[in-house]
Amino acid sequence: MTEESATPQSPAAQSPAPEPEAAPPSAARDALGALRTELSKAVVGQDQVVTGLVIALLCKGHVLMEGVPGVAKTLLVRSLAHTLDMEFTRLQFTPDLMPGDVTGSMIYDARTAAFSFREGPVFTNLLLADEINRTPPKTQAALLEAMEDRTVTVDGETRKLPDPFVVIATQNPVEYEGTYPLPEAQLDRFLLKVVVPLPTRDAETQVVRRHATGFNPRDLSSAGLSVVATPANIEAAREEIAQVEISDDVVAYIVDICRATREAPSVALGASPRAAAALMNTSRAWAWMRGRTFVSPDDVKALAAWTLAHRISVRAEAELEGVTATAVLTSVLASVPVPR
Repeated sequence: MTEESATPQSPAAQSPAPEPEAAPPSAARDALGALRTELSKAVVGQDQVVTGLVIALLCKGHVLMEGVPGVAKTLLVRSLAHTLDMEFTRLQFTPDLMPGDVTGSMIYDARTAAFSFREGPVFTNLLLADEINRTPPKTQAALLEAMEDRTVTVDGETRKLPDPFVVIATQNPVEYEGTYPLPEAQLDRFLLKVVVPLPTRDAETQVVRRHATGFNPRDLSSAGLSVVATPANIEAAREEIAQVEISDDVVAYIVDICRATREAPSVALGASPRAAAALMNTSRAWAWMRGRTFVSPDDVKALAAWTLAHRISVRAEAELEGVTATAVLTSVLASVPVPR
């Protein structure tokens, strides 16, 4: 993945730092780097979102995708699963969805006169939780154990989920009627929140042109997508990321950023210690993707918005004045001293 095309959007402008010594060649990095080219056969102009999804896979995390209808959120996740040779399940969250519809439930078999467990949609590699905020909190909570522990407990028995396992949840930022806002406890379980933007004019023109020539988003084979990486590549990448060095100064910088969000006067709930660990992990993965052997403060800044903004709750009175979590984070990054 080239640095120019893959750099996550940062909440604060930053000048480029000198590139350190490059990491040794990596087959896993090359395989995951090929994703961008392959996915461009089906999805146009969403490189930033692809980067976020790959980072989540590398960090064993989950992603909250926010975007208006029609920006290819479902197509992107389906295409990603196809190119990674992973099992994909899409679950439409609705007001009448029950917890057992997500995790699975015990079913009585009249032939054997016994109960057996029927796996729910959560037993997959990539679970697209479509419009997650349209289902009641009880059903949303059914995902908490799966997201945190990679297990499902039904009738007192705990069952492991496949590896990799990533929940990619979507929500509509402009439609609130009939929705249930995600509680802070669940938001904190998402490693990243990625906003899926509307395409540029050129990208949108390309999308329409593809449809005019017969592109069918429901038939990935017609787009010519092929498998370019596998779960084995992801596991190898995780092992290499674990070797990426992060100095005590950079660790302290991450902690100071998170603590500063809690101390901001306009914030009701700041980034938790779990958020600090998440920012360390995503920064490490991003450094590896850029082909480097250690984490720099610029890596931390680049991933701060994706990793922390959705974990910050602004006070009601500040929100009425137009203060946002992103604005708070921008101010924090500008005020916390950067280690040399």
